[in-house]
Amino acid sequence: MYQYTDFDRQFVRARAAQFRDQLTRNLAGQLGDDEFRPLRLQNGWYIQRHAPMLRVAVPYGELNSRQLRTLAQIAREFDRSYAHFTTRQNVQYNWIPLPQAADVMERLAAVDMHGIQTSGNCIRNITSDALAGVAADEEIDPRPYCELLRQWSTLHPEFAFLPRKFKIAVSGAREDRAAIGWHDVGLKLVKNAAGEIGLRVQVGGGMGRTPIVGSVISEFVPWQQILVYLEAIVRVYNRYGRRDNAYKARIKILVKAEGQKFFDAVEAEYRAILTHDTDADAQVIPQAEFDRINACFVRPAGVAPRAEFDAEAAAGQSSAPQAYRRWLQRNVHAHQVPGYRAVTLSVKRAGQAPGDATDVQMDLAADLADRYSSGELRVTHDQNLLLPWVVASDLPALYEAAKAAGYATPNIGLVTDMIACPGGDFCALANARSIPVAEELTARFDDLDEVFDIGEIDLHISGCINSCGHHHSGHIGILGVDKDGTEWYQVTLGGSDGSDHAPVAVPGKVIGPSFAASEIADAVEAILDTYRAQRQSGEKFIDAVHRLGIDPFKAAANAQRTSTARAEA
Repeated sequence: MYQYTDFDRQFVRARAAQFRDQLTRNLAGQLGDDEFRPLRLQNGWYIQRHAPMLRVAVPYGELNSRQLRTLAQIAREFDRSYAHFTTRQNVQYNWIPLPQAADVMERLAAVDMHGIQTSGNCIRNITSDALAGVAADEEIDPRPYCELLRQWSTLHPEFAFLPRKFKIAVSGAREDRAAIGWHDVGLKLVKNAAGEIGLRVQVGGGMGRTPIVGSVISEFVPWQQILVYLEAIVRVYNRYGRRDNAYKARIKILVKAEGQKFFDAVEAEYRAILTHDTDADAQVIPQAEFDRINACFVRPAGVAPRAEFDAEAAAGQSSAPQAYRRWLQRNVHAHQVPGYRAVTLSVKRAGQAPGDATDVQMDLAADLADRYSSGELRVTHDQNLLLPWVVASDLPALYEAAKAAGYATPNIGLVTDMIACPGGDFCALANARSIPVAEELTARFDDLDEVFDIGEIDLHISGCINSCGHHHSGHIGILGVDKDGTEWYQVTLGGSDGSDHAPVAVPGKVIGPSFAASEIADAVEAILDTYRAQRQSGEKFIDAVHRLGIDPFKAAANAQRTSTARAEA
């Protein structure tokens, strides 16, 4: 993990002190709400439907156990004893009273955490693959590059008030587990024919009202110049992006409208910075600076190749319970260090919203990290937690401990491992609630035999068109819509985030008119029943959708809508 320097700590603590002064003046009536609003947003504080919401930055998803315990403590002392892990590898609180906000920021700063640039029209938290640094298919560790981007973008004076928010994701593995095509800028670390490291750059991706997968603007930017190239992209966006319409202000709209003209403007700006800008030397990354940051991402003390432990064979020899064997299959991942595994702790449980964890559960996860993962964890894109440094021979003991802590549900990548935003229960922008839909689907598919029979599937739920639940990239996507004050839900099929489940990122297709809240679980079940009836041997759901098209699934869902209406009548 990146280790804060004295400068980093002074910076974050000074920011917390500034926020306390701003909050004190606001509460005293000396700083109006309109003047305070951009200041609190720059520190991650929103005013939501019922109470303030704080978004805490977890850069590229890395946490240590001390930080997680502090997050649990904040939930216990300031919130309603829980927090929410987001699809962008952050942590959110929904009930912290604003007068206590400065106290919370100081608690975070004490463990090298903050909410800087987790909101507002700026460059947001840099995200990456949760398996970065440990993935068996990793070609280049993206974490040092993520950290360089984080430091470059934090409080960048030119990019503090962009036309809209701006999101960057980085991947260094063969499989894209960071959904880079769906970001304003997606970066893939690559090597050229000479073995030199660079980055393939996609630009103009995003969800919302107009789902667009990013276009490749450069196949290879030398890593030393990536900040220069990003500076050029964001300058052109800042100069020409629309500010008159929030729905058309994202860079994806500019790229779609201008096409090659946008690409040419970026290339011209890039060359101008390299040739004429007096700050170019400061933006070209020196090898010494990269080496300083890269040194933070060495393996934890004691982690070294060791004799392999065949967990599957050991489970078979010991006649292990089926639940354990399923956990090995779904929650345990190959590792680049022989004798080690990465393990996902499922944060998807009956009775809790996807991504929610109580203070007690967070403390238990911190304990598991200390005992089995060198004190480190990751927040995943799928709203789970991951232990990156597990000795393979410790898997049986970890399973028992994770099961006791409620983290051993063997459902990673399956239908109940769904993504969902907080929806209308909390968000002022939402048109409908996401959490009740997730709860009903979790209850509907509570039979693990059935869940395993359905197989790999990405189910994503958003409470509004802003797509915080990434419904566009779900194999099945559910979008909450409002019809005359009533909650309805639109269903899409065939979307992908670009991972190996469906390696080309594409938006799903709408299957027809919206479904009432009482119909949506039946519609999803009808879709999955159709898949099971018509699939070929070994065929995944997403592959069946591509082969069959959406018509048979649409017909089944609509037929279920009719039967539900008759039953209710």
